[in-house]
Amino acid sequence: MTKKRKRQEDFQKVKLKVGKKKPKLENATDTTFKTKAIQIPEQLKEDGVLPTQNRKLNIKDLLSQMHHYSPGVKHNALLGLKELLSQYPFVIDAHLSSIISEVAAVFTDKDSSVRGAAVHLLQFLASKIRAEQIAPFFPLVSAHLSSAMTHISEGIQEDSLKVLDVLLEAYPALLTDRSIILLKNFVELISHQQLSKRLKSRDKLSWMLSVNPNRRVTSQQWRLNVLTRLKKFLQAVVDGTSDTEDEGLQEQKDSSHSVRNPICISWKLHANNQQHIQLFESGGLRPKINSSFRLRSLTSVMDSAEKGLSSAENLKGFIEIIIPLLIECWIEASPAQSAPILGNLLESESQQLMQQVLSIIHLLWKLTKRHDETYKMELWLRMNYLVDFKHHFMRHFPYSLQDTVKHKKKDPCKSNRNCMKSSNNIDHLLLNLTLCDIMVSLASTSTLQTDSGWLDMIRKFVTDTLQDGSKLNSKQVNRLLGVTWRLMQIQQNKVATEPLIKAVYTLYQQRNLLFPVRTLLLKFFSRVYQKEDLRTQRIRSRSKVLSRWLAGLPQQLALLGLRNPELSNQLIDIIHSAASRSNKELLQSLQATAARIYDPLEGTLVLLPAEAQRRLVQLVYFLPCLPASLLACLSRCCIMGRMSSDLAATLIGILHMRSSFAGWKCQVQDNSVNDVDYFSFLFSTLIGFSREELTSLQGIRGKPHISQTQLSPIRLYLTDLDQFLHHWAVTEVICHSLSTIPSQSQCFDILQTGICKYLVGLVVIPDSTAGSVLCAINKLLDQACIISENLHRFLASCCYSLLYFLLTIDREDAEHLQKRDMLWRSCISALALLPRLLRLMLQSLQVSRICREELPVVAQLLRLLMQHGQLRSHMITNEFLVQQIIKDIMTLKSGEVQEQWLTDLHYCFNIYLASHPQTPGPINTVY
Repeated sequence: MTKKRKRQEDFQKVKLKVGKKKPKLENATDTTFKTKAIQIPEQLKEDGVLPTQNRKLNIKDLLSQMHHYSPGVKHNALLGLKELLSQYPFVIDAHLSSIISEVAAVFTDKDSSVRGAAVHLLQFLASKIRAEQIAPFFPLVSAHLSSAMTHISEGIQEDSLKVLDVLLEAYPALLTDRSIILLKNFVELISHQQLSKRLKSRDKLSWMLSVNPNRRVTSQQWRLNVLTRLKKFLQAVVDGTSDTEDEGLQEQKDSSHSVRNPICISWKLHANNQQHIQLFESGGLRPKINSSFRLRSLTSVMDSAEKGLSSAENLKGFIEIIIPLLIECWIEASPAQSAPILGNLLESESQQLMQQVLSIIHLLWKLTKRHDETYKMELWLRMNYLVDFKHHFMRHFPYSLQDTVKHKKKDPCKSNRNCMKSSNNIDHLLLNLTLCDIMVSLASTSTLQTDSGWLDMIRKFVTDTLQDGSKLNSKQVNRLLGVTWRLMQIQQNKVATEPLIKAVYTLYQQRNLLFPVRTLLLKFFSRVYQKEDLRTQRIRSRSKVLSRWLAGLPQQLALLGLRNPELSNQLIDIIHSAASRSNKELLQSLQATAARIYDPLEGTLVLLPAEAQRRLVQLVYFLPCLPASLLACLSRCCIMGRMSSDLAATLIGILHMRSSFAGWKCQVQDNSVNDVDYFSFLFSTLIGFSREELTSLQGIRGKPHISQTQLSPIRLYLTDLDQFLHHWAVTEVICHSLSTIPSQSQCFDILQTGICKYLVGLVVIPDSTAGSVLCAINKLLDQACIISENLHRFLASCCYSLLYFLLTIDREDAEHLQKRDMLWRSCISALALLPRLLRLMLQSLQVSRICREELPVVAQLLRLLMQHGQLRSHMITNEFLVQQIIKDIMTLKSGEVQEQWLTDLHYCFNIYLASHPQTPGPINTVY
């Protein structure tokens, strides 16, 4: 058999017949299938536990999509997270750890849209999450931020600055805890390391500015962006330190004098043994403890990296790295010639970069002053950087730049080379002042001769800026005053300091100054005054400008009024400080302006809040003289209710201490408070109403303001409850002051004369005035006092009018019900002290002249008087009068059915008077 035949036998072709089906192969696969419809309603429902957003995705679904390889999915997941968390804020607290870790992980994502969405989500979360909530997870966020800042991709580095902005705005304290790592990242963003040829033997690395042509912005713009964030970061570090002081006006640490806060002492609490005062010998408010031992701070036991810039070594190391880089940035941005080249498009960026360079150096200088050995640090800075700063920074000082755009109208402010602020929002004055602040911090009294050249340049610049009449903002003024203060400390003779004080006073005299600017100027002058006053009398030489400023403060306070309470408070504090030091010029000005300050209608005292009123009342003690006109104003201030009763009591106590009745062992200042004027003040305040007001009340008739009875010639004017309580509180203080006067009989005669002259004969008297008069009589009356008949009849009429008013008060009248106890006690005490007063009141009860509606009131009054223990003996003495009154009532009620009040009256008379009981009975009576 041939090979061909064998092949045909192995692969035989099957011949198919037409119309027949093809036979199935042995290894054929069955491809048939069947389908059935399935229902999944449960899967289409929303999760009952976790809320979902519009795409029906819950928090777990969205977080899982953050790991997807597709940038679009991750971007949509970030947008969905923001949507979900804005609708359901409670989800944040439940899944805070997962949200923070997933969002921070995409800081270094390759896609820019994902990073942008992450920044927006982080900004949203920052407004919802508190610092204490995110604190446990912040090391993770900071680690991802550091990774983004040091990433090889330029886009990720640029977006890392946006993340840094959000964290600096929301969590500055948490971010500055990792200052060493982040500061190194800042340096690496604008520079790279190279081996220094000069220091190759020590293998020390130096840093130099780097240029990356692949960035979307220029190298100068990139450095500006990085330095702007570095300045914000350092500002957060400075703000986070415990020793916070005013920028520009901070006190030197090695100064032996500092502004101290006074200790607030409540003498009432101290007198009642509720507050204790600890005193230190020669210690001042902050006693010094002389000891050779020093407690180690907590920062000394921490690692160097944990200390951050609070460690002097770490701060020096960072300064050594960053200052050369900042000088290189300055050289690139500064003009090559003495005048700037106008028209250069990069000129605005250059000026901004120069500003950031100086701001960073200024913040570093502030950090150096927070360490214990400030003097050594300043010496180190001077030795290493003064030469470079003079060569580069002071070379073209002062710096100025004008816009190249032609303006249609000439702006007078822009013609000033210092005040001008160009259209790109660059503050050239602040640039120059920051440079001045840096330079003067390197100078001292010992180096005055060496530094006289550039110090004279700065002094001239500061003086010209203060005197040119420009409108300065608070930031400029703050820096300007800081430089001025430092210059005055470097050269403390009057020849050098007087022109600077005069220049500041020129700025102070400008009109319409902003409130922050005025505040800074006041603080500056106050510090200068305190510094000058602390000098010994032998070397003190008072500045004329400073004396003129102090003399003008009271007038400014009177003119200011209520327009700016905060500024008024600052003026009051300064005036109080100078008055307590017996400054002659200020006391004379305060005396001349006192009538306007203490005017009862529009004076500063009645316009300002309570705390400011308290300080103004204290100033009364320092006034050289208290004339009658001023005492009249003070009396009106006490009784008008525009200051509290406690403050009025303080004022009355101060005037009492200034009077001749205070009991001083040494001689009181002559003519400080005249005795006649003092008694006039006490009487006017006791009455509670002026003569004009009492005259106007005489024309008022009828209810609800008048309480009137037919048995008394005096009608009562019903005061408001607040006015009554205030008047009554002041009355108690007045009575106490009157009771401390040695000659009580003479004091009573004066009071009696005033009452007879100004009150007797009036038809309408306020209820508080009637009660106050009775209270004063009760306080001053003794056996040596002789009461006139007119006063007797007046007091008897007052007593009956008050008692009638108390017995006819409607139970629903809650306002007048609160007066009842005080007025009742004053009336009963007066009737008990003066038997004739009770007899005259009983004699006036001629019931035949009254209407029938008043009879029950008279009966109730008689019943209460008979029941009162203090009046029992006096009522027995006047038994005949009481019996006659009862008979007259019975005569009027004859032929009628006897009512219950009449039965009660008969019963009380028979019990208390007819039988003459020996027991004293109850002390008080409930009516």
